[in-house]
Amino acid sequence: MLLKRETLLTQNSYYEASVIRPEASAPLAQGISADVCVIGGGLAGLSAALELRARGLSVALLEAKTVGWGASGRNGGQAIVGYASDQAIEQQLDAADARAAWQVTVDALDLLRQRIAQYRIDCDFVPGYISLAVNARKARALLQSTAELERRYGYRMQTIAPAHVRDWIGSERFHSGVYDPQSGHLHPLKYCLGLAAAARAAGVQMYENTPVVGVARGVKPRVGSAQGSVTCDFVVMAGNVYLNEYARIAPEIGPRIMPVGTYIIATEPMAEARAAALIRHRAAVCDTNFALDYFRPTADHRMLFGGRVSYSGATPMNLAASMRQRMLKVFPQLADLAVPHAWGGFVDITMNRAPDFGRVDKNIYYLQGFSGHGLALTGMAGQLAAQAIAGQAGRFDLLARLRHRAFPGGSAMRTPALVLGMLYHRLRDLL
Repeated sequence: MLLKRETLLTQNSYYEASVIRPEASAPLAQGISADVCVIGGGLAGLSAALELRARGLSVALLEAKTVGWGASGRNGGQAIVGYASDQAIEQQLDAADARAAWQVTVDALDLLRQRIAQYRIDCDFVPGYISLAVNARKARALLQSTAELERRYGYRMQTIAPAHVRDWIGSERFHSGVYDPQSGHLHPLKYCLGLAAAARAAGVQMYENTPVVGVARGVKPRVGSAQGSVTCDFVVMAGNVYLNEYARIAPEIGPRIMPVGTYIIATEPMAEARAAALIRHRAAVCDTNFALDYFRPTADHRMLFGGRVSYSGATPMNLAASMRQRMLKVFPQLADLAVPHAWGGFVDITMNRAPDFGRVDKNIYYLQGFSGHGLALTGMAGQLAAQAIAGQAGRFDLLARLRHRAFPGGSAMRTPALVLGMLYHRLRDLL
């Protein structure tokens, strides 16, 4: 069970340590009715709830833990354009539709900024994102993909030549890169809690510590919890890797995503000038390796450093120490800083790394498979689901056309197979 594996990973999060949570909403303890029931209190579910209320629909949101408990409140904080892989949209859609699908991710960044302003969410947003290659071979691939984005979708980024890379980052590790001024980073839990506050203010009936144990499908679906139920016209399932944790809510879509562990540390604070010297514009950074590292400064001048994914689901031994060693390979000058925070969690990936949106019934929608690009895209996913329920399904159905395969081998074999695949790509990263 994922929740059992995550117990230790939630206890030392910098994000949790740097917020004051409001008192949790009471669990659902009776039978109620609503136009729409949203399952999941992360970014996708909260976005859907907000958008549905804006269209005049009554909404009940059920969250198994507390809002933002999962990946929405524990991720790397990078709000970035695009998909984890563009291959699916380019292979499965014609040029015009692929461009429209890409534009969804650009609009997702605009929506994120709009909501921060509209709801006055103090979430430490900083624009700017740098992709860095560690050698010449990877640099050629990065420049090629950057040129293709501009040619196909009109999305332009600034190249960083080898002679200038040290002007952008205080590290000897990298060969060259590209800078995206439209993407950026933020404190994801502050953002998530801000959306939750906005949803409550808009009239969303929110119930925390309310795991869903069953969904009776039909003209009027009934979403059941241990002590209550919601009878509704529509359901939006936004539980991602946790959707089938307590019961087989939607067994037909579960095999199409795989939970992948990712881990993050945060150093103690440093002097503001020292932090500013590490990364130009205080941007978020990610390398282009398959087993990638990602890092960024925080508002209180810590270095937040993530990576070391686990396809096996097992938490790495000596997590803080091993992640600190990864950080020191990039920034050896941070060796004097302690690492008081180390945490992690599971993201949901699909086989083709494209998001998996769709319907399991004509009135039951699902949103999953963000594959590490969810911070901005989850917000747009919620909006698209709300638009579809309200009768404007064009962009939702565009992404729902993307075909997805189940991971091979079923639950018993898909993890070992992916571990072997990961080892192969790690070897390629060394070339």
